[in-house]
Amino acid sequence: MENSASDLAQRLSREAETVCRHYLSNGRKQGHYWIVGDVENAPGRSLYVRLTGPSSGKGAAGKWTDAATGEHGDLLDLIAANLRLATLGETLDEARRFLSLPRPEPPKPELLAKAPTGSPEAARRLWTMGKRITGTLAERYLAGRGIVGVRTVSTLRFHPNCYYWREHRTDKDRPEAWPALLAKVTDSDGNITGLHRTWLDPETANKAPLDPNRKAMGHLLGHGVRIGAAARIVAAGEGLETMLSLRMALARLPVIAALSANHLAALLLPTGIDRLYIAADADKAGRIATEALAERAHEQGIETVPLHFRQGDANEDLRAFGLQDLRAHLRRQLAREDAAILLPSSVA
Repeated sequence: MENSASDLAQRLSREAETVCRHYLSNGRKQGHYWIVGDVENAPGRSLYVRLTGPSSGKGAAGKWTDAATGEHGDLLDLIAANLRLATLGETLDEARRFLSLPRPEPPKPELLAKAPTGSPEAARRLWTMGKRITGTLAERYLAGRGIVGVRTVSTLRFHPNCYYWREHRTDKDRPEAWPALLAKVTDSDGNITGLHRTWLDPETANKAPLDPNRKAMGHLLGHGVRIGAAARIVAAGEGLETMLSLRMALARLPVIAALSANHLAALLLPTGIDRLYIAADADKAGRIATEALAERAHEQGIETVPLHFRQGDANEDLRAFGLQDLRAHLRRQLAREDAAILLPSSVA
């Protein structure tokens, strides 16, 4: 389709330097890259955008990576993050405005076949309905658990009216609608395989008074919620809040939330890992999952290091002791060469 997302991304890539000069004016050109602090145009050298290369595929112009957070994407992703745009439609409109392109005629409506309930396709469709969590109830919920600085985490979205089916429903029952935090489950290639939903109470910004108030859909086995691009060192654990808390403490460490002990034990590990940190929940299921994952990692020649917490998991420690204390506690468990990379100099 003319002016589709892929078409606009390629058009932007051919104007990569102009895009950077417009949206990332605090940066500067260095060789084949544009260097700046972050997607919001802060001064610095953490984020780099490729200015040359093909219009799509490996090594394409316009591809960017933030070395501090591990986030990456194309120029459409960069524009959305820079302007804090909530939907894909808003992002495409901004790209067309920048490129001086007319908005395309709306396509004739077509009946979309219903996706099987709980399938990966249903998960993908629900994900596209979500919006960036900036300024939403989802951001308030995470802040209430001590988790901040997640506005650029591309695996999180917010849905203001996400259907909830109560357990043991009858054919006559209808679903309720509650706000929900969405977390995208992907395979190691970044393909969405499922979705994790946490329903929220709009009055308190806590979890909704539902039982259960969390559900997953799609194919989860072997996959997880991935935050940051896989690198030589990676951390894996169970809960979403656990791994977001660990990521807060160690912002340069890519993390994977497997969402349950059983799924942690079965997690498929990315290639190219030298060392795997396992954020072990302090219960029997957590210990069993940690041992199972460590055994499989050793078979693949990957060193494993368990990370232990005093209150049960990383989020409980974060809330009980604070961020600096959590970092100091983790410092004692990290390999020496990793601590120098992952922790601020004042801690490492």
